[in-house]
Amino acid sequence: MNARDRILQRLRDAPAGPAPLPPDVAAFHAELAANRPASSRAERLTLFCEKMAFWRGEVVRVTPATWPQKLRELCLAKGVRSLLYGEEGEHGRALRDAGITGLTPYRRPVEEWKEELFANIDAGFTSTRGGIAETGTLIVWPDAREPRLLSLVPPIHFALLDAGQLFDTFFQAMSAQGWSRQMPTNALLISGPSKTADIQVTLAYGAHGPKELVVLLLVNEEELA
Repeated sequence: MNARDRILQRLRDAPAGPAPLPPDVAAFHAELAANRPASSRAERLTLFCEKMAFWRGEVVRVTPATWPQKLRELCLAKGVRSLLYGEEGEHGRALRDAGITGLTPYRRPVEEWKEELFANIDAGFTSTRGGIAETGTLIVWPDAREPRLLSLVPPIHFALLDAGQLFDTFFQAMSAQGWSRQMPTNALLISGPSKTADIQVTLAYGAHGPKELVVLLLVNEEELA
């Protein structure tokens, strides 16, 4: 019997102990929440904007009535000639009515227009499921109407976030939105534009995705300032 076999045999002969109990994640986070003051909506908005700025993301406060025109202005200011979007998505009609130049629907398999997609699309637009104030993070659930490539391939990613779906922590977001009851095949957590660092710790943006992230944050009129 070699050393490997002896080790395995000792493991097999060891007396069985009680099965370890699974961690009580909800109780852990409840204790954390009890030890810190409850945040207000205004505090979450401020923290989210600060954290997103730290990650070099841009946040523009808009209202439900003004965001399409603001997006149009941003596209003009950034020289966006083509904006990729999901035409069957929740906000497809609002985008079309805004008169954005170069609005391009995502309606073909990637294999059929890969060269155009990677070379000629300047920006992509997606909705979001929510945000995390603690880390300045967007929650994006891609689906057939808004595939992942909308937020992954174009150099600029415009994302629409409802301030009402902004949570303090990731756990709060998962709990409030009932993630345990339904999960997509792909859930994205996005904090700022794409970034990577080499062995010399030189940070580069846009190496594996968008170079810019612009969050259109839906707020009330009094929260625009």
